[in-house]
Amino acid sequence: MAICETVLKNGLRVVSDRLSHVETVTVGTWVDVGSRHESKSENGLSHMLEHMAFKGTKRRDALKIAEEIEDAGGYLNAYTSREHTTYYARLLKDDLSLGVDVIADILQHSTFEPIELERERGVIIQEIGQADDTPDDMVFDLMQEAAYPQQPLGRPILGTSDLVNDFTRDDLNHYMSKHYQAEQMTVAASGNLDHDEFTRMVEDHYGDLKPSRGKIKKEINYRGGCQIKEKELEQLNLLFGFEGLSFHDPDFYTAQVMSMLFGGGMSSRLFQEVRERRGLVYSIYSFSASYMDGGVFGIHAGTSPSQVGELIPVIADEMKKLIDNVTEAEVQRAARQIKAAMLMSQESTTSRMERLGRQVMIFGKPIASSKITAQIDAVTKEDISHFTQRLLLGNDLSLGAVGSLKDLEPYDKVAALFS
Repeated sequence: MAICETVLKNGLRVVSDRLSHVETVTVGTWVDVGSRHESKSENGLSHMLEHMAFKGTKRRDALKIAEEIEDAGGYLNAYTSREHTTYYARLLKDDLSLGVDVIADILQHSTFEPIELERERGVIIQEIGQADDTPDDMVFDLMQEAAYPQQPLGRPILGTSDLVNDFTRDDLNHYMSKHYQAEQMTVAASGNLDHDEFTRMVEDHYGDLKPSRGKIKKEINYRGGCQIKEKELEQLNLLFGFEGLSFHDPDFYTAQVMSMLFGGGMSSRLFQEVRERRGLVYSIYSFSASYMDGGVFGIHAGTSPSQVGELIPVIADEMKKLIDNVTEAEVQRAARQIKAAMLMSQESTTSRMERLGRQVMIFGKPIASSKITAQIDAVTKEDISHFTQRLLLGNDLSLGAVGSLKDLEPYDKVAALFS
């Protein structure tokens, strides 16, 4: 294994992770733009651009893009998050140049033909409709809106049907020219490759990109509150959010260990107490979601509406118990779970590429696994206690709920349970 980095003259970063024993390679281009960089009228444009990039370039139509990758037995995909957009291809090692070429082409020479735009507009609106029909997706958007009201981070990544209907070809071209510049991109690859050869490929295809025009800074302000939606459903989906941590916070790894211990697996406290002992839910888990300058710690549960009155106090009590009732054995088990998951993922070239790209975008450089595991191992039960107190201190609960709400207590009463 050998991780190498190069920065091209125009500021584009190239990073690779060589695995000489595999027969495949995954290459991806990371763009430092997501839904949090959008204005209110642009909400959903990052996601639409990700879709439209596959719909034809000056050299390839949509079918040709798909056929060239799949004729080689490869796989091409992309996704949009709140802070980044990623395009990637998984291929046999001898087809790395094809992957670099196709991704570079769609990110620099997409034509956004009107007929393709109208067709994809309908596809995205169907995707929005599907999300609206999926309560455990909808509740995340509601909690996010409660946490960051009237802010880009509080808006859905997909946007709204009305906005998607209004986006034009000029909107796409303007957004791409503003954000898809060299210093805002990282090209990462993992697998059986040579870094110098890979860098030459990238320079050949991205060397004419202009340097970045500068990032648009969108400050975030966690607020907390309540966003609920009444729907006739068998289950009530609940999401409790608290102000979390940025990737750069000293307690970042404490948050990961605490989340695993609290609600990360079948041995976690939430699973054992809420599902196994009390039978109040089918699914319950916690998570720690970080951004460049903030984050959310969340707890998701689905329950029968009639049991919500019993469920919420149990969750709150279990969370407060973490302040003075955690054992070192629990901490060590949670740490082992995180490390094992991280190391197991490293058997996939796609996971390794994603880890490289994400680390360079967030930290400006790859982070050695040994450094990560050392920080995970350094977390103590006292750290868990202090972090839990930090979460509960402000008591700025963000509550999202979807389903039958008749038995759900008012927001103030629910928030008071966590104080």
